[in-house]
Amino acid sequence: MQSCEISGDSTDDPLSSGLRRNRQPRIVVIGAGLAGLSATKTLLENGLTDVTILEATDRIGGRVQSVNLGHATFELGATWIHGSHGNPVYHLAEDNGLLEETTDGERSVGRISLYSKNGVAYHLTNNGQRIPKDVVEEFSDLYNEVYNLTQEFFQRGKPVNAESQNSVGVFTRGVVRKRIKADPDDSEAIKKLKLAMIQQYLKVESCESSSHSMDEVSLSEFGEWTEIPGAHHIIPCGFIKIVEILARSIPESVTQLRKPVKCIHWNQSVSKEIERVADHNSDSTEEDKGCNVFVECEDCEFIPADHVIVTVSLGVLKKHHKSMFHPRLPEEKVMAIEKLGISTTDKIFLEFEEPFWSPECNSIQFVWEDEAESESLTYPEELWYKKICSFDVLYPPERYGHVLSGWICGEEALIMEKYDDETVAETCTEMLRKFTGNPNIPKPRRILRSSWGSNPRFRGSYSYTQVGSSGVDVEKLAKPLPYTESSKTTPMQVMFSGEATHRKYYSTTHGALLSGQREAAHLIEMYQDLLTCRN
Repeated sequence: MQSCEISGDSTDDPLSSGLRRNRQPRIVVIGAGLAGLSATKTLLENGLTDVTILEATDRIGGRVQSVNLGHATFELGATWIHGSHGNPVYHLAEDNGLLEETTDGERSVGRISLYSKNGVAYHLTNNGQRIPKDVVEEFSDLYNEVYNLTQEFFQRGKPVNAESQNSVGVFTRGVVRKRIKADPDDSEAIKKLKLAMIQQYLKVESCESSSHSMDEVSLSEFGEWTEIPGAHHIIPCGFIKIVEILARSIPESVTQLRKPVKCIHWNQSVSKEIERVADHNSDSTEEDKGCNVFVECEDCEFIPADHVIVTVSLGVLKKHHKSMFHPRLPEEKVMAIEKLGISTTDKIFLEFEEPFWSPECNSIQFVWEDEAESESLTYPEELWYKKICSFDVLYPPERYGHVLSGWICGEEALIMEKYDDETVAETCTEMLRKFTGNPNIPKPRRILRSSWGSNPRFRGSYSYTQVGSSGVDVEKLAKPLPYTESSKTTPMQVMFSGEATHRKYYSTTHGALLSGQREAAHLIEMYQDLLTCRN
């Protein structure tokens, strides 16, 4: 009968040095968002029980943040379950009855999701005029046709010409403009309106991509992002319920809140610093010193680990990768962090006593007529509000009251975050008055808004493939440390998960969840013999 004991004298098995006496591997998960929670849940369910979550903030959920106001729940972060067929987030929601109150109007099949598919989007100009519905439909058909072309460069391997600068924005703007100007059936006035609508649609696209501008999104890679089939769903009781479901099976003692990490000391074989670090802990043991990694927290505690799963956002990695890892990250991974993109998409919720919009209106889209020939989507600081692309009507009103949800992204979102609520509410009200032509719209009774860009624990909303980056960079970001051909010869010490590390589903909640499960699965496979013996 084969013994399950691991010999303390073994030198052949690299796992033996850190796991003498057949102990459980010590795993530290940095971040209690969807990636961190899904990784921890998967590890615990498969018998790897020595897990600690270190969360810098005072709550779990990461970029999922549901806020209750009155009897309604508002999402400052993740809002939609994107697709249903095989989407693990959808199945969690469905299996736990979270979609029972989701109305038919909240099951959107459109590419650009609104809070309700019912009703009509009102495209209004800064001169207070509504663009005729037939003009909007004609332009939308043209824009969507060109959007489909942007997908073909990756999906069909089409070469990108120099004129497009490998930019989704430059390509889209150029092709749509040429077709509008060449249309013999439109008057000059209609052409001007359609040309102005290009920038508005690109602002919406930027908010969806969480980029400053679609000019910064790679055309050759745009089509690799994969949409899961099926409708998009809103969770009426709050997306945070998904977080709570994941956390339900994780003992409270596993998660340490308000525990920001300063530095991850890794690769013991080449760095004696780790052993010096261990001496800082008065209760450290020889077994602790045998660990591969020490996690240095901002409160000066050093936590020993065999493996660390890093789930912090790409924005945090961009800002802190030089100081967050010792030794520093390999140049290949640093380049991936620097090349991939992340920006800010913020929401501005405005609650009114009574609706000033018509019952059929499901959104107000802002079209600036003076932007018909604009190339840039960057504005001076004092004109930050011109980046607000739209306000969606929250539906149904019986649940939310009379609330609009505005969207802004990029550098202008960061500017918005600096202002106080009163200033932002006043600015948005003036915009609504201007575009509706109704000077009597009252100020909202309440405002609620996100601030993902200036939050030091996130530094952005979600990732995208920036011009100059590719899916290969996503894989490089996800690659564990130290680099090796096999985890059997050199065990993984530092692992990476989070939405930015999923090549097909970056920017999504299901991408984050799946990435956490992916890294947990690597560890479960590594310790399969240990787990089998214990079972």
